[in-house]
Amino acid sequence: MVFGERLASMHPASFAMVMATGIVSIACQLLGLRPLAIALLAINGGLFVTLWVLTIARIVRYRARVLADVSHHGRAVGFFTIVAATSVVGSQTLLVAGEWRIAAAFWIAGIVLWAAVTYTVFTALTVGAEKPSIAEGINGGWLLPVVAAQSVAVLGAQLANEFGSHAPIVLLFCVAMWLGGGMLYIWIISLIFYRYTFFVMSPADLAPPYWINMGAVAISTLAGTLLAGAAPLSPLVRDLLPFIKGLTLLFWATATWWIPMLVILGAWRHVYRRFPLRYDPLYWGAVFPLGMYTVCTFRLAGMVDEPALLIIPRVFLYVALGAWTLAFGGLLSRLAKKS
Repeated sequence: MVFGERLASMHPASFAMVMATGIVSIACQLLGLRPLAIALLAINGGLFVTLWVLTIARIVRYRARVLADVSHHGRAVGFFTIVAATSVVGSQTLLVAGEWRIAAAFWIAGIVLWAAVTYTVFTALTVGAEKPSIAEGINGGWLLPVVAAQSVAVLGAQLANEFGSHAPIVLLFCVAMWLGGGMLYIWIISLIFYRYTFFVMSPADLAPPYWINMGAVAISTLAGTLLAGAAPLSPLVRDLLPFIKGLTLLFWATATWWIPMLVILGAWRHVYRRFPLRYDPLYWGAVFPLGMYTVCTFRLAGMVDEPALLIIPRVFLYVALGAWTLAFGGLLSRLAKKS
């Protein structure tokens, strides 16, 4: 396949590799592997710039293909990875590099991208003349709008202290994004669970984006812990603190519940049904949730003051690093074969 054809067929969810690399870097930073965190920051900067160049080139050269993706139920939600990747890189820049002004610029960009992608995609999908059935149209990738909204809340909550007297307004916005993202999860996961239990699932149907079932509530957990930590900056958040902590625990418990289920379904797919395990860009959608669960559990341990919970991120960090290494190795192998 020539470069032009590969560019034309580029998946809108390609920015998931930036999301995955960014959150694994943050996990390394929080758990004491700073050299790895810095190395992943450098790699992620290259990935982020490269994907933006390719995306802009695709929009310019293959506008019709891009517009078709916007109204396609299977591919349209992939555009939300652009929002999440921008915000995750902002968080990575803040925590690993300590550059809050650059991180703030990423936050503003994330807000603009969130509004543009959210209302463009959902409008296109709503007014479309032809629509697939639930069985054909929905998958775990449909939870990417939740991840996008929560990624904006996560970065904003971390930056709030730097906005001085405007911190309460920033946190009000972040609470709204957090609650809106949480409500969106409830709507969408209901349809996904209905798809799971009332329609036949083939091995091909259980694609890696289903790990976002867990990742979406993991990032919701992370946002909740950061909002709780920012309570001294906002009377509203201070008043809501018991509610925020309770809902955050609900999100974490839900994310934890999903992990054994997803492992079992993955074993059914690849071991029992012998579905080929080969590199696919969508596998980054499985790496990101593993890194996010690591980070959110680390933060949760601090919020509830329960050091025993730290055992989980110390183990999951290496699971996430292993998954990232396999996915990145698969990416390099594919690029080598096509060069």
